[in-house]
Amino acid sequence: MTTIRDQIAQNLDHVHNVISSALARSGRPATAVQLVCVTKYARDEWIDALLECGQTALGENRPQQLDQRASKYPDHVRWHLIGQLQRNKVRRALGSTHLIHSVDNLRLLNRIESIATEENRRPSVLLQVNLSKDGDRNGFTDSTLRACWAQICDLHRTEVLGLMTMAPVAVDAESSRPTFESLRNLAGELGTIRVQRGGQPLTELSMGMSNDFEVAIEAGATIVRLGRTLFQGLEN
Repeated sequence: MTTIRDQIAQNLDHVHNVISSALARSGRPATAVQLVCVTKYARDEWIDALLECGQTALGENRPQQLDQRASKYPDHVRWHLIGQLQRNKVRRALGSTHLIHSVDNLRLLNRIESIATEENRRPSVLLQVNLSKDGDRNGFTDSTLRACWAQICDLHRTEVLGLMTMAPVAVDAESSRPTFESLRNLAGELGTIRVQRGGQPLTELSMGMSNDFEVAIEAGATIVRLGRTLFQGLEN
């Protein structure tokens, strides 16, 4: 009988092979992409198996659940907040989150900066960009992000490492490519401006989920967020 660990190890091997192939086709280094395992619907024993297989970057959608799970696992586990963050949950999120992927407006970013200053923290964040112009999704538009970019560059405590996006839902993964390429180009543009102001370039692009991560890697993703693919073959 296949154990939970065996099934997850098999799924991880498959995902890593797909990632390696996409990187090779793109002429990128083998270590250019980080896999974040989304554990939103995962049982604790599934998470245990991921850790046993050496996967330590885990992603949660809700700050409360992330905080609860982070308290149960070793310090070497790196928790990523990938879901929407409300301003009244910022303090909790900063206490247990390695990287916040979903900073979707300037008020939230300023709240993070304020609490980071108050608590002497240096949080790392990504800015969520809604390039699909989908009214049901949160995020900066490219134009609003450009308009406030100088203000963002002047932050003292919060480390803006890059950008995040989600492509429109589609059956064909290839249809996501224009969205991912647009995010890569926007990150290059904004990063150049920040370098000219004496800062660092934007190095991280969080894009690509179970249905389109291969295309995202080909378009320049440095972080992919996978859940369903990693838990195939397991009972819900």
